[in-house]
Amino acid sequence: MYSKAVDFIKSKITVQPRIGLILGSGLGGVSERIEEPQALDYKDIPGFLSSTAPGHEGRLIFGRLSGKPVVCMQGRFHLYEGYDVKDIVFPIRVMKLLGVETLIITNAAGGINTDYNVGDLMIVGDHINFMGENPLVGANEQAFGTRFPDMSKAYDPALRELVKEAVDGVDIRLREGVYLACKGPSYETPAEIRAFRIWGADAVGMSTVPEVIAAVHCGVKVLALSLITNMAAGVLDKPLSEQEVIEIGSKKSGELQKLIRNLVELL
Repeated sequence: MYSKAVDFIKSKITVQPRIGLILGSGLGGVSERIEEPQALDYKDIPGFLSSTAPGHEGRLIFGRLSGKPVVCMQGRFHLYEGYDVKDIVFPIRVMKLLGVETLIITNAAGGINTDYNVGDLMIVGDHINFMGENPLVGANEQAFGTRFPDMSKAYDPALRELVKEAVDGVDIRLREGVYLACKGPSYETPAEIRAFRIWGADAVGMSTVPEVIAAVHCGVKVLALSLITNMAAGVLDKPLSEQEVIEIGSKKSGELQKLIRNLVELL
């Protein structure tokens, strides 16, 4: 199935991407900055799922960003949509086969660290997988990587340092911390958030970790950025809503676009 997807995509595009982008809830505006865009709907690509999450367009966009050849996932897949974890990471392996060497992932996340504020951007330095799923379970895809990949530096240290250079001139406050992934779709309880804080988590979300594991497995360098779109349950005395996530994502989209353009230019 990988070869069918790759062959189909290659028959439709004129650029060979070296950088992959995955855009989270409310953050799809980055793709609007891609020059000479060529769009493919997920539904037309063999092996791809349909994205049903709010704020996810469900398209691959190929073109150039800051002069570099890129492919952008405008919307991602989640376990809470009822999908198998292996299908969720299918696009990562397709990107690898298309020539992608660096993957930049963005997500919307809830702030666990009480020093954080809504609108902050967290560079993910490490993660905690609380999803109960791992995309590498089962027969190893030996063509992509080893049976037991090392995850001690899953989030490339050099790329993390590069973000601190790319943020120059961008009106957004950088943090660096640990992302904890839950399956969802319900938001976490206040008791869970208190437990996650004790574990060392700084932000929580419902994505990213399966994609990172698959990317590391197949030798793709990874950078992940979490936009803190709300404070997690119990941090503030207010209910959580997906509308708030999308609104904050849209509000900060312009600054995030600048940052990612600057970052891609430095790669």
